[in-house]
Amino acid sequence: MREERRATWARWGTPEQAKPLPEAVAGLLKQVFDVTPPGPVTVLDAVSAPAPALAEMALAALVAVVGAEHVGTEAAERALHASGKSTPDLFHQRTGELPALPAAVVAPADHEQVLAVLAVCAEHRLAVVPFGGGTSVVGGLAPEADGYLTLDLRRLDRLVAVDPVSRTAVLQAGLPAPRADELLAEHGFTLGHVPQSYEYATIGGFAATRSSGQASAGYGRFDDMVVGLTVATPRGTISTGRAPASSAGPDLRRLFLGSEGAFGVIIDVTVRVRPLAAQRHYEGWRFESFTDGAAAARRLAQDGPRPTVLRLSDEVETMLGAAGRGRGDGGCLLVVGHEGASVEHAVAQTAAVLRECGGQELGPEPGEQWAAHRFDAPYLRDALLDAGAFAETLETAAFWSALPGLYDAVREALFAALPVPSMVLCHVSHVYETGASLYFTVVTAYGDEPVARWQRAKAAANDAIIAAGGTISHHHGVGTEHRDWFAQEIGPLGVDVLRAVKRELDPAGVLNPGILVP
Repeated sequence: MREERRATWARWGTPEQAKPLPEAVAGLLKQVFDVTPPGPVTVLDAVSAPAPALAEMALAALVAVVGAEHVGTEAAERALHASGKSTPDLFHQRTGELPALPAAVVAPADHEQVLAVLAVCAEHRLAVVPFGGGTSVVGGLAPEADGYLTLDLRRLDRLVAVDPVSRTAVLQAGLPAPRADELLAEHGFTLGHVPQSYEYATIGGFAATRSSGQASAGYGRFDDMVVGLTVATPRGTISTGRAPASSAGPDLRRLFLGSEGAFGVIIDVTVRVRPLAAQRHYEGWRFESFTDGAAAARRLAQDGPRPTVLRLSDEVETMLGAAGRGRGDGGCLLVVGHEGASVEHAVAQTAAVLRECGGQELGPEPGEQWAAHRFDAPYLRDALLDAGAFAETLETAAFWSALPGLYDAVREALFAALPVPSMVLCHVSHVYETGASLYFTVVTAYGDEPVARWQRAKAAANDAIIAAGGTISHHHGVGTEHRDWFAQEIGPLGVDVLRAVKRELDPAGVLNPGILVP
C-alpha cells in the first residue's frame, strides 16, 4: 500500500518541495528569536510500533471485503495515517513522540465496500476514521478510542459524471483537489475552490470540514457548492440533493457537511461547477491601517463589486511579506483578484471604490506575487521548524461590528500566553456581506515543551474567541482541539441534538469517536 499514499512525513510537502526562508526573514528570526536548529528528524522507516491490536476475526473480515493488498498493518503505514498536519502533529513526527497508531489502514474501492467495512467495525466495536489527504490541523484524525482503523478513501477517486446543462458534477470523496480540477477542465469547468490545503486535500475532506477557499468571495464556500451528497453509515446509506432547492423539510445536506466523519463516511458529492475563467487579474492596494483596509473590504463585500479574491494583511503580516520581497512599504496590503469571462469592467469599478476608501494602488505585482506563492506558507512553516522556530495558525470569524474587538482580544490572549518575544500576524481571508474571517499566525522560538505551551496559548485564544462573539472555527473544522469550545458555541441543547443524531446513525459509536461531538 505504501507506494500509493499521498501523505508526507514530518513536514507539509516532500523534501524535494522544500522552500528556503527568504534571507530577510531568516535574519529577522535569528536576531529577534535567537533560534537554534533542533536535533535530527525521526525518519519514517525508523518508526517502530507494537503489533496492531486487531482481532484475527476482524482482520480476516476486512481482508475479505477489500483484499489483503488493501489492508496495511506495517508500522510506517500506520504512523503515516496517525495524525494530520498541525504544527504539534509535525513536531511529534519529527521527535518520534507519536500518538496511538491505527491498528490498520484499509482502502475500500467503492461505496459497497465502505458499507461492508463499517459493518465489520460496528460488529467488532472497532472505531473507524475516514482519511482523505491527511491535512487536518485540529486533531480530526485522532479519535478517542483504545483501538481504531483508518479508512483511506484514496481509491474513491473518480469524476463520476458531469451535467453541462445544469453545470453540476459528481465527484468521489477520495479525489485529490488538483486532479478534480484537471478532470473538470477537460469539460471546460472548474470548482473554483482553492484553500491553502489544495495541493493535498480531497473532495471528501472539503465537504466534511465545510472548507472555504481563497477565492470564496467569488466562488463561494465549498458547502455552498454542494447540491447533493451520498453518505455511508453503519445503518445504511443516505442520499440527498434531488433539486437545486427544496422546501421539503430540513436540509439533510447540512447535517453531513462539517460532520468530520462522526455521522458517516461521505462517498461522493454533487457540486456546482463554473466555466473556466478566460481572464484573471490580481493586484495590490495599500491602506494606512488594518481598520481602513477592513472598511474598504466591507464596502466591497456589502455593496460591490465583489472581487473573486479579497485578502487583507495587517501591519505585521504586511511588513514580513514586504521584507521577504526586499521591500518595506508599511501600512496594510489588500490583495484583490478578479476571474471570469471578462474582468476589465469589474477591475475598474473595484479600483474606483478602493480609491474612494483611501487605498493606494500598487499595481499588479503584489497581487501576482501572492497568486504565484499562494501555497508557500506551509512549506515556509517547514523551513521555520527546521530553523528552530515554532509557527502555528488559528482562525475564526465574526460579524463586521464584532470584528475589531475579536481581533484585539485574540492578539491580547496570544501575547499574554506566549513567551517574549513572539510574533502574531493576521489577515482577513474571507469576506461576506455580514462579516469576515480572521486568520492568525504565531511565530516564536521552540523553547521548552513547545507543544504544551502552544496548547495553553491556543486555549486562551479559544476562550477569547468565544467571549468576543466569534465562531470557534471558520474553515479548519472542530476535531478534538475545538470540540469543547464548539460545545459552548452551540449550547447544551445543541450538543444533545448532535448526540441524538450520532446515536441514530452510529449506534455502536464507532465513527470517529471524540471528534466534533462532545
